[in-house]
Order: sequence, then C-alpha cells, then structure tokens
Amino acid sequence: MQRVCFLLKVREDRAAEYRERHAEVWPEMLQALTASGWHNYSLFLREDGLLVGYLETEDFEAAREAMGRTGVNARWQSGMAPFFEPPEGRAGGTGPAPDEAMVPLTEIFHLA
Repeated sequence: MQRVCFLLKVREDRAAEYRERHAEVWPEMLQALTASGWHNYSLFLREDGLLVGYLETEDFEAAREAMGRTGVNARWQSGMAPFFEPPEGRAGGTGPAPDEAMVPLTEIFHLA
C-alpha cells in the first residue's frame, strides 16, 4: 500500500468556503474515490491556506487516472479550481486542475 502526502495552497480568502464545500462532499464523488482506490483520504487546512492531503492506495498513478476518467471528478475539479493559488512558478492565469497539481512528497520515515 502506498502512502501519499501532498501540499496545495488554498486562497486564504476562500478557506472558509473551501471548508464548507468539504463538509458536504457529493455522495457520487465519495463513491468514485473509493471505487478508484483512494483509501484513508484526509485533507488538513491551515489558517493561511496551506492544504495537506494524505491518502493510501495500491498505485497512486492508477488511482489518479481512474478518477480522471470519471465525470464527477471533472465537475468537482472545475468547481474547486478557483479556490487554489497557482502552483509555484506560475504567475496568475489558470493552472492545472487541483488534482493534477498534487505532487507527492517523499516519505522519509514511517512508524508502523
């Protein structure tokens, strides 16, 4: 099982609404995540907008590709895109969808 952690940046002025949206994730989005192999998925949001995501999956790239093939993911990502700051190195404009900007961090320690 792969453990995947990633960082994204939510616009500080949109953090409250971002939290509200995640308090009521669409049931079909939850079903798609589970069916695509996303397990033990958590998001943590710091007050300044730093978002830390964590999930477990057999194969992260396969799980991400499976989500990419769902219509619900396209709708969700489109709705979430305005909440995020552009990835570092991109000045304004539209960047990748939030799920495309998820770059896993390198795990350096795990206590089993």
